[in-house]
Amino acid sequence: MNVIFISPQFPHYYYNFCLRLKERGARVLGIGDTPYDGVDDNTKNALDEYYYVPDLQDYEDVYRAVGFYTAKYGKIDWIESENEYWLYLEAHLRTDFNVTTGPKLEDMDQLRHKSKMKDVYQRAGIPVAKYAYLDNLETGLAFAREVGYPVIVKPDDGMGASCTYKLTSDDDFRNIYQTLDQETQFIVEDYVPGNVETFEGITPVMDMVNEHLDTTFYQQPVFASDIYDIGERTVKAFGTKSRFFHFEFIRLTEDKDYLGRKGNLVGLEVNMRAPGAYIPDMMNLAYDVDVYTIWADMILYDQCFYDINRQYWVGYAGRRNDVQYALSNEQIIKRYGRFIALEDDVDAALAEAMSDHIFLFRTKDKEKLFRIMHEITQHAYTKKDKS
Repeated sequence: MNVIFISPQFPHYYYNFCLRLKERGARVLGIGDTPYDGVDDNTKNALDEYYYVPDLQDYEDVYRAVGFYTAKYGKIDWIESENEYWLYLEAHLRTDFNVTTGPKLEDMDQLRHKSKMKDVYQRAGIPVAKYAYLDNLETGLAFAREVGYPVIVKPDDGMGASCTYKLTSDDDFRNIYQTLDQETQFIVEDYVPGNVETFEGITPVMDMVNEHLDTTFYQQPVFASDIYDIGERTVKAFGTKSRFFHFEFIRLTEDKDYLGRKGNLVGLEVNMRAPGAYIPDMMNLAYDVDVYTIWADMILYDQCFYDINRQYWVGYAGRRNDVQYALSNEQIIKRYGRFIALEDDVDAALAEAMSDHIFLFRTKDKEKLFRIMHEITQHAYTKKDKS
């Protein structure tokens, strides 16, 4: 089986996807925009061959790379990146090379446009926030006055919390509107009070980015829960098959007239790729499995060979380089080393949402998990002290 993996060298831990495929017997062919001498040994060893292109956004160069691999090895069976940034590129290549094992260009609207995602959620009976296309300032102001502030402005086709704004007044709206790229379609939507939940944990990414907060989240049991039920309905609604998925919902922290009662779940976004921020590794730690191998087995055999039984609570805590913390990294390791499974620096391009330095840790006890999370992110001073 011939599998092309786009950008196997970034993020640096994505070599795991390639390595498990190679270990299971697939031929793994990389295409990346880092010169070969700059690719780390883990990635090199996980690939059968690597093709360098100066710019992955230059479609003709990437097309030639796939053509080269096709001529050398035969028909390509899979094209993947597990990176939201390259989903369109994957789909374009699958369409042009007739690779049938993933979304093609005609499938991308509902997988990338937040407005189209809302349509699918609603067809599945899952509530979503009201929204309007932000075609001009007057349209946006009228919508905000209709639903009441705060409102959220974000690209209809965007990734993570990039160019996402929480606005609290007409003046806010006017000021932000002047900064928006007029070539990009934005939407304005009603603000939903709540926490973002996924199948993997609680991830309030917009606040992390916009307010430069420490990044913390944890995995919670989901079987036989409301999020498990709504997640299954979302899988069916989007026709999800043969791939990772990462679905996001908001759990209301107060009643919202047309959405439901406090504690209810509201549809937010879907991502047809592996969850980021080391969440695959957190899944491994929670269940004592290897999700990279499960993914490879799905591609190669369409089967899972693991018994899935949750065993641990797993947390993620990230630190900012420009923040002074009560405990140093070394003190954290000395105090909680037996619980810490991974300590790592985050790639600079991802640190805005993920923090600069992270710890993954697991315990059998939920309260212990929260205590470790608190101590990792406890600042050396409070905002009041600093002022």
